[in-house]
Amino acid sequence: MTPIITAFERSPDGGKGLARDTRVRWAFEEVGQPYEVRPVSFQAMKEPAHLALHPFGQIPTFEEGDLVLFETGSIVLHIAQRHEGLLPDNGNARARAITWIFAAINTVEPPILELANAILLEGDKPWSKERLPLVKQRVRDRLGPLSDRLGDAEWLDDAFSAGDLMMVSVLLRLKRSGIVDEYPNLSAYVARGEARPAYQRAYAAQAAPFR
Repeated sequence: MTPIITAFERSPDGGKGLARDTRVRWAFEEVGQPYEVRPVSFQAMKEPAHLALHPFGQIPTFEEGDLVLFETGSIVLHIAQRHEGLLPDNGNARARAITWIFAAINTVEPPILELANAILLEGDKPWSKERLPLVKQRVRDRLGPLSDRLGDAEWLDDAFSAGDLMMVSVLLRLKRSGIVDEYPNLSAYVARGEARPAYQRAYAAQAAPFR
């Protein structure tokens, strides 16, 4: 049975690969597995049928037979555990790759999302100019240690893994801000992720409705 994922009918990112369904598409492409996409409107996301799949009314969701999942990290981890290509065979390396998935979502992404909200949703507030440098520093507080840990390596833990997929996806949200460019090794790391054929296919698929 071919898995079905949901995605925005009209994504707010305009097809720039920032919507979270891109991460799931990328995972499927890396492991060479087919999938189907069911577009969902903003109105439909808040209706009972979709809320039965995702209690918080967001995307993406994953359906395969009787299994329904939500939350990008959970879906990507499930794909990685079911199919070869995104998790190492060695037990310790596998555990480290999974740790990087959680680090990307729980440690690195929150201040990045805070920055996006500060710019997009709070930019017109009278206190915005004073707060923005503080928010940017919180992002740098995460990127500095990440840059140190990556060093001159190509990927976070030897071979490319689901941990790198999630970390690159998170860092891509900073592309317009220029903050990643302050860390040349992280900028190169993101570029390597974007250059992967699987990412290119996922990006093209997410962008297709806007072309």
